[in-house]
Amino acid sequence: MLSAFSSWFVNPRRNPLARIHMLTISNRLKNYGLRYDDLYDPYFDLDIKEALCRLPREVVDARHQRLKRAMDLSMKHQYLPDDVRALQTPFKSYLSDMLALAPYIGGLPGHEAEQRVRAEDKAQPPYQIADTSSSCRHHHGSGSLASLLVLD
Repeated sequence: MLSAFSSWFVNPRRNPLARIHMLTISNRLKNYGLRYDDLYDPYFDLDIKEALCRLPREVVDARHQRLKRAMDLSMKHQYLPDDVRALQTPFKSYLSDMLALAPYIGGLPGHEAEQRVRAEDKAQPPYQIADTSSSCRHHHGSGSLASLLVLD
């Protein structure tokens, strides 16, 4: 009973309140040109950090650019122009596919070599180590929010 209620409650197609909430979130994200996946914090969840590390650099760079633009607009108390806002896709996900692959990560390129080195060193996977100072293999810089404040 509770499971059926909870699945109805969060489904925007069935529950009008969930639909209103989804439209509200969509409008707020469109105001700043963000996607819902941009709201995930890689320093809070290590799975998110690892998923971002495994994404192509272009996708991560686009995420950082959206975050920079949103911070700039927020500090100026402005929104995107209406024509640009109409083009935004706030619920187009780029992280969910990578997070769904987490149990099957063995098929990704370079994973075998990573597993072999880890077995030789008897080390934990990099995303299970609590050290947040390390950056991704293919990304340079700290990736902190402070580094995103630098505007071009």
